[in-house]
Amino acid sequence: MRKMILGVSLLLLLLPGMLLAQAKVGTAGAQFLEIGVSARAIGMGEAFVAVSNDATAMYYNPAGLTHLYDREVVFTHVDYPAEIKYDFAGIAYPLYRFGGVLGLGFYSLDAGDMDETTYEYFDGTGRTFGARSYAATLSYGRALTDRFSVGLTLKFIDELLEDERASGWAADVGTNYDTGFRNFKISMVISNFGPDMTFIQEGYPLPINFRFGGAINVLDGEKHKGVFAVEASHPSDNLEKYNAGFEYGYDERYFIRVGEKFNYDEGTFSVGGGLRVPFNKMELRLDYGYQDMGLLNEAHRFTLGMKF
Repeated sequence: MRKMILGVSLLLLLLPGMLLAQAKVGTAGAQFLEIGVSARAIGMGEAFVAVSNDATAMYYNPAGLTHLYDREVVFTHVDYPAEIKYDFAGIAYPLYRFGGVLGLGFYSLDAGDMDETTYEYFDGTGRTFGARSYAATLSYGRALTDRFSVGLTLKFIDELLEDERASGWAADVGTNYDTGFRNFKISMVISNFGPDMTFIQEGYPLPINFRFGGAINVLDGEKHKGVFAVEASHPSDNLEKYNAGFEYGYDERYFIRVGEKFNYDEGTFSVGGGLRVPFNKMELRLDYGYQDMGLLNEAHRFTLGMKF
């Protein structure tokens, strides 16, 4: 088992060098794959690779699915400037007999209808066109030991621009290691590796990203809990980025979050909050995340989840 753990960890450390060797800033397609799906994560500055322990782990780190012991459904809605809508729906289901946790997700980005312009008609032709992107994912996370877990997500991608279409697939691989000290976790994920997508007879690489992060309980009282997390990422289409976030929880029901991103062009500061409401044998979760988008104004995320 030790050899397997070392092998998986070494593979994740070596893959970024091989896959990102030819990386160029601003050259990747399917950019919607980089949009976060969790209001909780946004509130923490998306320093979430080592924190993810709910159904949204299928996006941030599929190895984090192993922290789920109940079935969970989750829905996220994001309102962006210019009436752009982003939605996510997912379900995570522990496989009690087989072992591990299975996750299914659906992602949708709708840019709405836009006015068509040409060289001859700069002010518009009177016609409109739409741009939409979709992805469906299948995830699986499994604990190899009581401290080390791995996860895999397969993505099926579809992008539409009026009558043109591009389809493809990608995969994420993640690990999570619990040191046993104050719930200190170390995680690695490489996401969106797969073949180029072809759009209007031109190939575009996927936005491959390698992320490495850690999270530790800085408060661990009976009523008061606090998690501090940091993360570094190396995307194929941009410069290295860094994230930091903090989550404070009272009575495991009320949460306040704050986060900061470094080396980003926009959207560096974020805050958020959350509420957990148990009833019968279920638990309702409501999270909100606010992100300052700089010149692009702001973005609000709402995530609704339920454990049952």
